[in-house]
Amino acid sequence: MNIALSFNLKAEAEGVQDTAAEPPLEPPSEPPDDLYAEWDDIHTINAVADALRSRHRVTLVEADTGAFERYRLLRPDLVFNIAEGLHGVSREAQIPAMLDMLGLPYTGSDPLTLGLCLDKRRTKEILAHHRVATPRFVVASSMAEIPARFSYPAMVKPTLEGSSMGITDRALVRNRRELVRQVQWVLETYRQPALIEEFLPGREFTVAMLGNGSDLRVLPIVEINFDSLPSGVNPIYSYEAKWLWDQEQDPLQIFTCPAQLEPLLRRQIEVLCRRAFAALGCRDWCRIDVRLDGRGLPQVIELNPLPGILPRSEQNSCFPKAARAAGLTYDQLILAVADAAVTRLNLHEQGGCNESRGLL
Repeated sequence: MNIALSFNLKAEAEGVQDTAAEPPLEPPSEPPDDLYAEWDDIHTINAVADALRSRHRVTLVEADTGAFERYRLLRPDLVFNIAEGLHGVSREAQIPAMLDMLGLPYTGSDPLTLGLCLDKRRTKEILAHHRVATPRFVVASSMAEIPARFSYPAMVKPTLEGSSMGITDRALVRNRRELVRQVQWVLETYRQPALIEEFLPGREFTVAMLGNGSDLRVLPIVEINFDSLPSGVNPIYSYEAKWLWDQEQDPLQIFTCPAQLEPLLRRQIEVLCRRAFAALGCRDWCRIDVRLDGRGLPQVIELNPLPGILPRSEQNSCFPKAARAAGLTYDQLILAVADAAVTRLNLHEQGGCNESRGLL
């Protein structure tokens, strides 16, 4: 099968000039430090490509403004999509929408699901509609919209970011003064509404999902152990915890996988995540963040239909960690995602190659 790998290269970390990485259209005076946090480095891109090459022919296509023409000419059998985009609230949906326009099949969720899951407000509205437990919240698009009353402690997050972008150690607020300060910082730094969310005091987990329909698998659950964080910091998986304090050469011992869970709680988390996966229309794979409330019941924090997949175990990437606990190598994980898409799209029955479709 001819597979194209769609990606965004975190080129500034590799010393390569990235002509596609233009500044935002209406940037703040200083771009946020985490602007490229969701993009992949060359090692991850090569690892995914190598995994696919073990079974398929692979072409790399960077997700820049030239991607449309390259895909129009290439016409791959399948696009393995890990592109996060950069500009606008539709950034994660842009490549899939373009592929839909060209009639090309791809791995992962469709543009609507990707857009909804990036928008924490819309995610939580859909979860609430389907009665999937999620923390109470309000959204402030301006300082005037900060609620006069809200239960503390609370979390303050950018509404339209992933990879813990904008969720610093100060995101956990315990009074109105801290709430006002953090909302103002989100509004000014990210130029988007701030989500103010009930803080859940219990254990936190992340759950990797692989497949579709009756073949959907819940991989071994990962628990986040906040006792391993530096002394005095908040018990949240913040941007600092994910990207600054946890380094490959000195990884934090922050994860337990499989998580040590009573059978009933494990079942509750698995059922909750299956319902969330279905409610948002996810496909092929997704990682779902879950935290326990004061009664010990799980609630969904957010869904990540484009999960991080750093290849080396020292990098503490949760989806590959869960896959390894399930007995899957990194290559087997990547191939399983491609296989899930092939099965969902019935590409086997269609011949699975452009030669059979007369496109090359």
